[in-house]
This record gives sequence, structure tokens and C-alpha cells, in this order.
Amino acid sequence: MTSTQKVRQISQCQRFQEADKPHRRKGEKTYSCDECGKSFVQAGGLKRHQLIHSGVKPYSCDLCGKSFTQAGHLKTHQLIHSGFKPYTCDLCGKSFAWAGDLKKHQIIHSGVKPYSCDLCGKSFAWAGDLKKHQIIHSGVKPYSCDLCGKSFAWAGDLKKHQIIHSGVKPYSCDLCGKSFTRAGNLKKHQLLHSGFKPYTCDLCGKSFAWAGDLKKHQIIHSGVKPYSCDLCGKSFAWVGDLKRHQIIHSGVKPYSCDLCGKSFTWAGDLKKHQLIHSGVKPYSCDLCGKSFSRSEHLKTHQIIHSGFKPYSCDLCGKFFSRAHSLKNHQLIHSGFKPYSCDLCGKSFSRSEHLKTHQLIHSGFKPYSCDLCGKSFSQAQTLKRHQLIHSGVKAYGCDLCGKSFSLAQTLKTHQLIHSGFKPYICELCGKAFSQSSNLQKHLVTHSGIKVYSYAKTFTSLSALCKHQPDHAGLKSLDHNESEERERSSSGFRVGPKNLEIRQEAYQTTNRINKQMCLQ
Repeated sequence: MTSTQKVRQISQCQRFQEADKPHRRKGEKTYSCDECGKSFVQAGGLKRHQLIHSGVKPYSCDLCGKSFTQAGHLKTHQLIHSGFKPYTCDLCGKSFAWAGDLKKHQIIHSGVKPYSCDLCGKSFAWAGDLKKHQIIHSGVKPYSCDLCGKSFAWAGDLKKHQIIHSGVKPYSCDLCGKSFTRAGNLKKHQLLHSGFKPYTCDLCGKSFAWAGDLKKHQIIHSGVKPYSCDLCGKSFAWVGDLKRHQIIHSGVKPYSCDLCGKSFTWAGDLKKHQLIHSGVKPYSCDLCGKSFSRSEHLKTHQIIHSGFKPYSCDLCGKFFSRAHSLKNHQLIHSGFKPYSCDLCGKSFSRSEHLKTHQLIHSGFKPYSCDLCGKSFSQAQTLKRHQLIHSGVKAYGCDLCGKSFSLAQTLKTHQLIHSGFKPYICELCGKAFSQSSNLQKHLVTHSGIKVYSYAKTFTSLSALCKHQPDHAGLKSLDHNESEERERSSSGFRVGPKNLEIRQEAYQTTNRINKQMCLQ
């Protein structure tokens, strides 16, 4: 048998062997992976796939070191570094390095989401996203961080997380210099500078730069708060807010201010606090010129000028521009004052009021007015005082047109128009809108004529120094007071009347002292 005849015989045998195999239709996937069950049309595709399970990645990128199982994947990856994106979306202008990514992207604009989760009904545009989503319901998180122990459902999320521990932030904003660990976060941040907010809430009109933020916001309108704190019962719309809240109960405050030692639970709060020490207040009110270190404080302040007060107290009808202010006000009606001063025993409903009060006892007044030299224990009190010198009266009464430099003074004035007089004299029944007016009125029942000095003074401080000369009035004892009344009018002063007079003495003296202290 010649060599040519042998070749013909082998070819004929191969044809017979192929004929003996079961008939395979075109496109049928007969090659299956023993590890994961994935099927392929060709044996070569199965071999390439099995490299994934082996963990061998012989093809590495020279620029970033990322490795791949196939040379084709490396070439595809290197397009990222080149920045070449020839495939552009006609609807939004977004560009892509690969045609496949453009096709996937275009499904977003179509709105078609054919892949739905059987457990929660959430729909997805791609089958791969559905598979990733279903891992959430399984609760399986096989990828754990060696540094902090946090677990993830996907290896990609673990890699993204580990960048946080490295501290490397290679993506910087050209406008403000802020750095980020991921390019996606930088892109989101840059939308803030552009001011472009295409996602608007149909209920309140608030706009957002990202669709995800709009979805989170819409939960507020629904009123649904499924995440509750086991310790205090407070509920939240998002699980992230619950986790942040639970840190408060732990008492852990790892972030401390180097200047004053104050500690904070979160790094963001420390950064906001440090703005106070810097003295930088870039956000100014156009109406009154008041400046703030943070934009949200300016927004809160501007509500005062708008006059919009949607929150009202059920007990007294007082209106407030903020829900937090209403809650603080309601503590007054409850009468609950858990914060007491160790020096004088005075109690307060809020801890910050106690701290403010304790400054009075210390006598420390580091804030001085450059115009008149008057000193104050708090910077805020100095600012209010300086408005007097400026002559600016930004708070006007809608009823009579009278203007005031302080919002609180306007509120006190408006009580006159309301006709509400909660402070009643027990002796004659006369009512007053302010407690200070009631105290002044009590002096009239005592029969005392408060000194009307002929001597004049150039300043209130000089008057306050002079007044102790008249302090002898306070030393009148019971017998002296009674004898003086007999000789002047023949009217015998009983213990009750004397008590009223002595109270009036104390009230007058207290008012004068308050004037001097102010």
C-alpha cells in the first residue's frame, strides 16, 4: 500500500468517526465547564474559560500592573490608558472605547429592563446586573478585607474598598483640588461645580445632580422609615443613616480638634468644626450682611428673612421656621430641665443653655467691642451688640413698620400687637406681655419712688458705680420700715404689705444690676 493510499484510508476513517457522533446543530453549546457549568460552542472557548478558574493570568499591563487570562483582554484594557473612545452615544454624547459598551449603554436610554428579580421585583437592563443583584438576597459575602474585616459580595467591591486603606487618591479636581480614590467619584464631584442638576423631584421641586440622590430624597416624601435603632427606637429611611446614628450610642469619638480638644464621631464633623477656628466665613447674607462658615448655615439663616414659619406649637401657637427650633421650644412647655448649674442651682432644658449660663459665673469676657469697649462672654453676644453701632435694622414689623437690629427684639415687640399678655400681677390683676414689665409694675405697689437723680453721668458704667451710694435702702429692717410708714401716713404696714415692699426693693435692685451687667 502506497503512502497516498494510507492517507486516503485515514481520512475515510475520520469521516466514519464523525458520522458515528450524535448530530450537533449549529450554535449548540456542547462543551461544558465542570467547575461552574457554563457551556460553549467550541472547545477553544471552554479552554480559555477554564483559565479563569485556574487563577493563572499571564498577560500583565505595563502601565498599571493589572493581569489578564487572555491576550485579547489585555489589549482591550490598554484602550483605557490610551483614552481613545471612538464609539459615541447619539443621545447623550457619552463616549466608549468598545462598541459592546456603547450597545449596553444605549439600553439605558431605551428604558427597557427585561431582567427582573423574583424576590423583590427590581428590574435590570442586563442579565449580568441581575445576577450580581441576586447575591444581595443570598447574604453571601465571600470577599473580606484583611485590614478591617468588612465583607463584600463581589471581588470588585473589595478592591475598591481596599483603596481607602491605602490612602492613595490619584484623581484630583482641577477646580478645588479635592482628591478621590476612584475616577467615578471625581466625575460625580465635578457635577457640583457645573451646577447642572437634571434630576428634579416632582413633589417639592428640589433638583439633584445624580439620579441616585433623587431616589434617596423621594423616600423622605414617602414617610417610610424601615430601619429602626434597637437602643432608642429612632427610625431612618436608609440603612446608612441608621449605622451612622448607632455610632452616637457607642460614645466613640476618634476625631479630635488639635486647637480646642473637642472630639467628634465623624471626620466630616471635625472638618466643619475646624472652620470655626479658621475664622473664614465665605457665605454672606445679602439682606443683613451676616457671614457664615458653611453654606447650610446661611440657608438656615435666610429662612428668618423670608418669614416662612411652617412649624407651629400645638400648645401656644407659636410658629417656627425650622422643625428643630420647634422641638427646642416644646421643652419649655414640658418643664423638664435636667441640666442644673452647680454654683447657683438654676436649671435649663438644654445643655448648651447651661454652658452659656456658666460663663456668667466665670466672669471671663474675652470679646470686646472696638467702638465702646464693652466686653462680653460670648462672641455671638458681641455681634448682636455691634449691630447697635452699625445702625442696621434689618428686622421690620409688618404691622407698624418699626424696625429693629435684632430678630429677638422684633419678636418681643410683636407681642404688643398680638395682645397676648401672659404675665399677670397677683395684687391688682393687671396683665403684661413681658415679664420685665411685670417686675417694673410691682414696684408701684411697694409705694417706693425710685430715685430720679439730678446728677448726670456720661456713661452707664459711671452710673452703676454711683448707685451703691444709695444701697442703704436695702438695709431697712422690719421695724424701720414699719416705723417709717406710721410716721408718714399713719397706715400700719402688715407683714403681707411689708413682704410686697421688700420684694419690690429686691426687684428694683435686680433690674438695676441687670442693666449694669449688660
